Amino acid sequence: MTEKTLHIVGGGMAGSEAAWQAAHMGVDVVLHEMRPNVGTFAHQSGDFAEMVCSNSFRSDDDEQNAVGLLHWEMRKADGVIMATADENRLPAGGALAVDREAFAQAVTAKLRALPNVRVDYGEITDLPDDGSWIFATGPLTSPALGEAIARETGTDRLAFFDAIAPIVYADSIDMDVVWAQSRYDKGDTEEEQKAYLNCPMTKPQYEAFIDALLAADKTEFHDGETATYFDGCLPIEVMAERGRETLRFGPMKPIGLTNAHKPEDKPYAVVQLRRDNALGTLYNIVGFQTKMKYGAQTDVFKTIPGLENASFARLGGIHRNTFMNSPTLLDDQMRLKSRPNLRFAGQVTGVEGYVESAAMGLLAGRMAAAEILGRPLPKLPQDTAMGALIHHITGGAEAKTFQPMNVNFGLFRPVDGLKGGRRGRKDRYKAYTDRAKAAWTDWLSAFD
Repeated sequence: MTEKTLHIVGGGMAGSEAAWQAAHMGVDVVLHEMRPNVGTFAHQSGDFAEMVCSNSFRSDDDEQNAVGLLHWEMRKADGVIMATADENRLPAGGALAVDREAFAQAVTAKLRALPNVRVDYGEITDLPDDGSWIFATGPLTSPALGEAIARETGTDRLAFFDAIAPIVYADSIDMDVVWAQSRYDKGDTEEEQKAYLNCPMTKPQYEAFIDALLAADKTEFHDGETATYFDGCLPIEVMAERGRETLRFGPMKPIGLTNAHKPEDKPYAVVQLRRDNALGTLYNIVGFQTKMKYGAQTDVFKTIPGLENASFARLGGIHRNTFMNSPTLLDDQMRLKSRPNLRFAGQVTGVEGYVESAAMGLLAGRMAAAEILGRPLPKLPQDTAMGALIHHITGGAEAKTFQPMNVNFGLFRPVDGLKGGRRGRKDRYKAYTDRAKAAWTDWLSAFD
């Protein structure tokens, strides 16, 4: 390797995308990944881009949804994460869901096939003094490296607790009770319109479920730890503690669904399951992240109609999630202000979600490669989805209250002349996405 080598630490969504982008710009890449030699609580393999919480990249609507727009921008930039997701896509209504095992294996194979990418399976425990580096270690940054980051930044690691939903074997689901339907029959094909399995609950069943949920044994935190959760990944027990009806207006909402077995009976609440692999043998319980102890999980989840005899391929769990106070620590090139040879990308920077993490990896990879090659990039347009997100984490957010953020239209600058409020939302969102697509296309042309 030469002085043009880029070192990337972490083979998750962000690190994989960063390596792909930099390698295709002609830079030699060393991808450092500690798995499988050093494991984590959540990962099951040593594959790159392993999805641990869910198999969904969320909405694929690039005209009315900010996440879908981010998908569009990443596809336009020839991103490996989006291309591989499309190749391993599963029916999920209007969402983009994948066979997570096949997806990770494919990303790994693609990166290992690149002639200018070398993989180094070993743990990086300190911040290097020289060379060009991207740290994309994700929410499960190893303790040693986390301590090194804390020493350098002079701040304590900020942390919240992230929860994982359980996965059920399909052949253990009672299809005489459960029916297949996407909410509002969303999707262009019959397969898409029946991408979810639905478990109906009457009011008494729902009330009994809430009682069992609130009474169940939960994971306790260690001394000195506080439970500050990201709102997009709340454990169901925490939601239930906020009010008995909270779940019924969240992941258990019954709207847009008709019980195929009893069309005349409107469910009081519905638990949805989404296919988790291409074979259709595994389903994850949508929105059911949990901190219940394992024994309690099986007892509580088996009270759900249709899951009385369920077998679980994986139970839920909870882990500490580490992220930086990026508005104070990173510049607009994602470089650590105190050590500009180091960039950070992915969830450790304070973005939330697979798509957002991969997007920040895409930008970090391109920025680092351009710097190594002496080809400075034009300023990233703030009106793109990526621009709005990176602007938020590197200066647009309030540092004192900084928390992980999903991409959303609230991060976008207003479009002049458009109405605010709910009535003007459809036109406003279309204007955001049209403006973003034009700006992103122009920015990418700088690479041609």
